[in-house]
Amino acid sequence: MSEKKYVYLDYAATTPMDPRVIEEIYNHFKETYGNSSSLHSIGQKAGKLLEDSRNTIAKLLNADRQDIIFTSSGTESDNIAITGVALQNMERGNHIITSTIEHHAIENPCKQWDKRGLEVTFLPVNKYGLINLDDLENAINDKTILISIMFANNEIGTIEPIKEIGAIAKEHNIIFHTDAVQAFGKVPIDVEEMNIDLLSASAHKIYGPKGIGLLYMKNKGIKKGIGRYIRPIMWGGGHEKDMRPSTVAVPLIAGFAKAAELAKEEMSLEAQRQTKLRDKIINWILENIDDASLNGHPTQRLPNNINVSFKYIEGESIVLDLDMEGIGVSTGSACSSKSLEPSHVLLAIGLKPEEAHGSMRATVGRFTTEDDIDFFLQKLLKIIERLRKISPLKRKV
Repeated sequence: MSEKKYVYLDYAATTPMDPRVIEEIYNHFKETYGNSSSLHSIGQKAGKLLEDSRNTIAKLLNADRQDIIFTSSGTESDNIAITGVALQNMERGNHIITSTIEHHAIENPCKQWDKRGLEVTFLPVNKYGLINLDDLENAINDKTILISIMFANNEIGTIEPIKEIGAIAKEHNIIFHTDAVQAFGKVPIDVEEMNIDLLSASAHKIYGPKGIGLLYMKNKGIKKGIGRYIRPIMWGGGHEKDMRPSTVAVPLIAGFAKAAELAKEEMSLEAQRQTKLRDKIINWILENIDDASLNGHPTQRLPNNINVSFKYIEGESIVLDLDMEGIGVSTGSACSSKSLEPSHVLLAIGLKPEEAHGSMRATVGRFTTEDDIDFFLQKLLKIIERLRKISPLKRKV
């Protein structure tokens, strides 16, 4: 009996590992098992692989390999960025600027520091999820030590004006961090051109392994006119330039590097292909399903992201019904989708709670085909029609 086909459309939550990455990791688990800090030949072999991997990943950012440190996840990288800057710069200032649509890995550390005496400004966004650059300029004061704005939103896919934000931060000599977990490997990122000081990314969003992320720290965490601008939030051995103590997970880092290498090679063609699939889904839904609306910017968005709200029904019901048909999508943020609260991102762009609850996010990826999309749309229409017939929220005729 053949296994039922499953169409996975939740690539923003996590990606399946590319077989080429699995092979790379498997080989290194067998052969490169040494501690990269050890002096013997097995350790030196691991150390060389670590630095080669660092170099490969740095190329995807136009960064110096010495400015890359490895962490356990994008969340850890975000926390090091926020807390490390706050701790290091308390004598200079106590003001952080971020946005109302950040991932919880930024939002919650900022809220913790807000409780501890730092002032945090949460910039509003427009209906597309974009911050206003004038709002950013007006929020800056002589106590501002950090601007942290995500590169692209994990729920609605909107890409922020990162280069312009970086220019503003540079003009005021303020540290600029961006959570690039969703954007890394999908769209071009140049940390030099964009004046990015700190950047967070994660392997499992680009067909690499879970449990490994990175933090880019420009000039090894030293900025002209400021000096050292970030400090560790963990202490132990001297791994990762004393910023992230722990025996380094070299096989996972090698997998991360392989995933980054593949992303760099395939980015242009994959972006074109995925954008075509994305737009096919968006246009079909808006043309064929009444009372459906797109969330996020229509064009200034990630190539793979579709986020739509359907009136009169709950997003959770859509997700569960599609899953029963062999299709995986999400509603709200996958990191907090078990919460009964409406998405803070959708509320921030102006949706009413009931509209936010009726959202569905579908994200395509490297292994998504045209046939997958056709199957998804065929099932989606029937599910929306059925749910609306039984919904107590349906429109009164």
